[in-house]
Amino acid sequence: MRRINWRFVITGIVLAILAAGFFLFMLSMAPKSNDPATMMRTVGQVAGVAGAIGVLLLVLGLIGKKFPS
Repeated sequence: MRRINWRFVITGIVLAILAAGFFLFMLSMAPKSNDPATMMRTVGQVAGVAGAIGVLLLVLGLIGKKFPS
């Protein structure tokens, strides 16, 4: 029997939401930058990695941990 790891699920959801929020926040700051294309490339990479880690935690949490029955 497997149990859902709620800590992983909640952390994954929060991390994915924070990554999307960070990207959208920095998108509004791009026009003020000296080099907006390079800034958004870097922001996109950082937000992508953070979002991928969040999705990974979410999936691992939903798979759960095996407990002896």
